Amino acid sequence: MRVLVAPGAFGDTLSASAAGEAIASGWARTSPGDMVDVVPMAGAAQGFVEALHASCGGDRLEVDARGPFGGPVRGVVLLLDDAGLRTAYVDSASVCGPDGEARRAPENASTAGVGDLVAAAIEAGAARVVVGLGAGVATDGGAGMLGALGARADVPLDAGPAGLVGVATVDLDAVRARLGHTELVVATDVASPLLGLFGAVRADGPGKGLDEAAVARVDRVLDAYVVAVCGGEPARRRIADLPGAGAGGGLGFALLALGASVQPGVATVADRVGLATAARVSDLVLTGTGAYDVTSREGTVVFGVASVAGDALRPCVVLADRVEVGARERRAMGVEAAYAIADLDGAERFASGPAEALAGLAARVARTWSPL
Repeated sequence: MRVLVAPGAFGDTLSASAAGEAIASGWARTSPGDMVDVVPMAGAAQGFVEALHASCGGDRLEVDARGPFGGPVRGVVLLLDDAGLRTAYVDSASVCGPDGEARRAPENASTAGVGDLVAAAIEAGAARVVVGLGAGVATDGGAGMLGALGARADVPLDAGPAGLVGVATVDLDAVRARLGHTELVVATDVASPLLGLFGAVRADGPGKGLDEAAVARVDRVLDAYVVAVCGGEPARRRIADLPGAGAGGGLGFALLALGASVQPGVATVADRVGLATAARVSDLVLTGTGAYDVTSREGTVVFGVASVAGDALRPCVVLADRVEVGARERRAMGVEAAYAIADLDGAERFASGPAEALAGLAARVARTWSPL
């Protein structure tokens, strides 16, 4: 029997690679004769570059970048040869992710570090830059990124939405000259616009520490910022309404303003690692996630892997910390069965940490699904 193991990260507990190794080792305890292929997966939100590097190799370029509040952080750009095209993959969450100051000063958080990574990718000779827009603490419409790439404005671009108060002009000529013929791609699992009731600020702002008054204030500031970037005519500012413009705290908007195309994050990783081919030569597809619940829909690793398995006419099984999806919902997602670490007894669950618990669950699942 040939088994494809394609999990995502288990929150902050296990990376996709570590989860894949744990599942494979547990499966081998029960069915050592099975052939197990491990293909770590990710969407744009978590582990984007790590999953690609694990499966595809490539050159990891470490970059000194700015964190959301200006402090130094270490970011990574992954350089791969994609059919003769040197492509750089950037994980925005790696430089815009959780920060101790975030909830105290969310209106000062900036995306400048993403611009530092994109600039490094261009200097490394990338003809194509794919930016994975994951969750971060900034909601500045990508202004910080634009500033880091050379944009000029009549207000500071690297001081978060608070710094954009009163913005009237944003000049992108220097950014476009720096990009030259470099192709930009937005990889995102979020289809929200930048502004309005379903926009980045109202949907994600409260989770980043913006209270009701701050949400309204930041939305107004970003509305003026859109006019400064695009112009006031409705047709020109329509970029802010496109699906994905609100991703990454509005990074999607800034990249779209530079002519970027948009593609789903999970599909981006799946295509690059050859997930469909691996599924077709397998008898069973396993995936995994921290919580398999009602949020595990389109745009998540579980949904993406299950879709690929379904196209290949292969059963898909989910392993998770906990499972909160009923049989009907599960089958609607293309998942044949789901198993939870939470269902193991206490000794198995906590004896040797999360990796060992996941391996133990995989060993149990193999008794059901492998011919042994």
